[in-house]
Amino acid sequence: MAPLDCPHVRHLWVDETHPADDPSTLERLRKATLLFMSGGDQERLTDFLLGTEFLTVLKDKYQHEPGFIVAGTSAGASAMAEVMLVYGHGWRSLKKGRIEVKPGLGLLPGVLLDQHFAERGRYPRLMHAVLDQPTLLGIGLSEETGLIVRPDQPVEVFGDEVVVVVDASETTHNNLADLAHDQIISGHRLHVHLLVAGQRLDLNTREVMQ
Repeated sequence: MAPLDCPHVRHLWVDETHPADDPSTLERLRKATLLFMSGGDQERLTDFLLGTEFLTVLKDKYQHEPGFIVAGTSAGASAMAEVMLVYGHGWRSLKKGRIEVKPGLGLLPGVLLDQHFAERGRYPRLMHAVLDQPTLLGIGLSEETGLIVRPDQPVEVFGDEVVVVVDASETTHNNLADLAHDQIISGHRLHVHLLVAGQRLDLNTREVMQ
């Protein structure tokens, strides 16, 4: 593997015995120019970071510090959204009560994010999630594929596969409120977009651009 010319990489150790608000961890975060969140379990990320000074510092740097980059893969990407999907399997995700969402870190407000999307057949659970919370824009990231987010610009797709966008803000029918547990959901006029490398999406207007 070719060197990446990153001689000052350090591990921010945060877990059950290493709190996010440890002074040395906060000091290292404040000096960082890039933070990368790896894969694994997105619930562990939010369990350790929500409500911490660490997250306050991270959001401030992300929003106001020119040149600071936050990157993530798999669970690390999913956790960045306002809401993240944590449970739901196959066609059963089209039954009421068969998905679970939890608050993410909130770096991408108004977005509900899922990962390993096409490979693990997660279309049903994302459609269910946005029908349940239509103010959120559903985004599914396939593997080897992601979004580049820049201040005050549309996000741009990169990678080899597809980003799936599901928008339920203009549905004309949604039966979730009237269903009992395990009954099949229904929604009409969901907007679905398949975006590939170089295509862009305005997260505010939900407009897709070439």
